[in-house]
Amino acid sequence: MANFGFGTLAADAPAKVNLTLHVLGRRPDGYHEIESLVVFAGLADRLTFAPGGEFELSVLGPTAAAAGDIGDNLVLKAARALDERVERLTKGHFVLTKQLPVAAGLGGGSSDAAAALRLLARANGLALDAPRVRDAARVTGADVTVCLDPRARVMRGIGELLSPPLDLPRLPAVLVNPRIAVPTKDVFATLAAPALGAAKKTADPVLSAPRTAAGLIQKVAEGRNDLEAPAIQVAPVIADVRAALQALPGCRLARMSGSGATCFGLFDTDDLATTGAGTLHKAHPGWWVHATTFGSASGN
Repeated sequence: MANFGFGTLAADAPAKVNLTLHVLGRRPDGYHEIESLVVFAGLADRLTFAPGGEFELSVLGPTAAAAGDIGDNLVLKAARALDERVERLTKGHFVLTKQLPVAAGLGGGSSDAAAALRLLARANGLALDAPRVRDAARVTGADVTVCLDPRARVMRGIGELLSPPLDLPRLPAVLVNPRIAVPTKDVFATLAAPALGAAKKTADPVLSAPRTAAGLIQKVAEGRNDLEAPAIQVAPVIADVRAALQALPGCRLARMSGSGATCFGLFDTDDLATTGAGTLHKAHPGWWVHATTFGSASGN
């Protein structure tokens, strides 16, 4: 399939944050079904795509060294999955600039893969909701589907069942990672999840879309992240990060995202979040600390 006259294309791959993450139970096939309220942060990796030639990937940026072997990168996995489904797909060279920490509970690799699919869709005249694009996202990884069109949603199943986009209020926030990788498989191995159907009931994470930030924070506080306790067993420093966030003036809620080790703090104002981030950076110069906002992201 010939490209549509595009030169180099670019897309952001925003951090995915799980405001809530309820594990509903373990399926007979070993996968865990979840229910999670997902938002996207104003922090992102950056991916460019130059059409022409075979698939290639270069990885740059502050966290590139932690991104692992290029051959295993989800950007290439997603590209190859789409190539298997689209005849004469226009290929080319990707350049990934890694800004987000790796194995951090922010869906960085999945968001990178979703950005690759967005760029390939643009270069090949494919709609993002085309079955072939969505199927390529699904087979690449559980979180890639929600990152394909990065807007606030409720994610269910093993990540493939998505609500319509949610119109949530903007949330000032601070993201903190202690610069340790926490493999998701290690956290789930520690989780004592009951069989599906025997799990505890969950709060509804849709929350009928509260209109104010204060209302949304209150409703999020009624939920939980069921992976937080097992992740702390794997990496006890997560509890220190969460406590440091919660102690900041104006922090309304501190919680871990995804399977960790990144934690977020929610604040009433941008100034409080920025001041809090500065305080933590001075107190813990070895940590990755950034003030940001949560909401929907364009991905472009």
